[in-house]
Amino acid sequence: MSEKPSVILSAFADEAANTKSAVEQFAALAALGLQYYSPRFVDVAGVGQVKHVTELSKEEFKQLAKLQKEYGLSVCSIGSRIGKVKLLDIEDGSHNKYVDPKTYLNTTVADTLRAAEALGATMIRGFSFYHPQGQDPQQYVKQAADRLIPIVDVCAKVGLIFGLEVEANLIGQNGHLLAALAKAIKKPNLVCIFDGANISCQNVNGIDCCAEYVAMRDSFGWMHIKDYRIDSSLAWTGVVDEERLKNFVPADVGDSGHELILRDLKEHLPKIEKKMRKLGAPGVFLELEPHLKGGGQFGGFSGPDGMGVAVRSLCRVLDYVGIDYHLRDFGDIRTARGF
Repeated sequence: MSEKPSVILSAFADEAANTKSAVEQFAALAALGLQYYSPRFVDVAGVGQVKHVTELSKEEFKQLAKLQKEYGLSVCSIGSRIGKVKLLDIEDGSHNKYVDPKTYLNTTVADTLRAAEALGATMIRGFSFYHPQGQDPQQYVKQAADRLIPIVDVCAKVGLIFGLEVEANLIGQNGHLLAALAKAIKKPNLVCIFDGANISCQNVNGIDCCAEYVAMRDSFGWMHIKDYRIDSSLAWTGVVDEERLKNFVPADVGDSGHELILRDLKEHLPKIEKKMRKLGAPGVFLELEPHLKGGGQFGGFSGPDGMGVAVRSLCRVLDYVGIDYHLRDFGDIRTARGF
């Protein structure tokens, strides 16, 4: 048995499919050796009717749960859109929507919890709300925390971990701000999700992705793996045009510093794993969301070939820094066959 600290590999399944059909998503991930996935956009029956996972019917959830079992997959987290709305009902020139907090709890949040229950998820990922465009996000940390606390509490009541993801354009757009949010929320089932490309894509002069990771390390829960090659011709204007981002690359060739970050994570994995297991997760996840063929505000695409490139690239980095992981092997096949 390996003595190296280990992680669990997962991926956003819709990134791996040329169509969003559940069968294509699951077949691609299973062939790559993954045993966990996060559902986001899916065509359950494969008839061209793509829905976000939180919008599925009871029958569609049954079909999806049956398929994931057939392909030997379990859910890492629900790839929800919670927190990708305006914090305040203020016109700021953006296309982002505002939803009343009570209505939001009864619709978007409730639908996400329903998806988690139907598919056996223990974790939900979410975001930190859009502050008024052009203003300093720091001044909205307390208001965002106040808006998030009821959501995190609802998750706690049903035994779910809420992961708050670092992302450009939102209040939690870097590690320092995300750490401030986690401190203000101060709930045991609230953890933070690091994503290097969501920081490096901001093209801020002198940005240090590793320093942003370290800033949020105390509240770290899991990590999304995508990387970005900084475009020196772009200047930070305070807003990232997410629909125009084209520079996503595999984890071993970008500017997010995955080798350095994973070397540091290696030293802290035992403590983080203990925390996550206590909360009900099977371990610490590194979840692939590569966007190798494009990304936008609510998702991205890599294709089966792109996801394969992303998995192998991540594994090379993990091998190099000495973090263990597991891809399906013959032992898994024998177990599935009852041998």
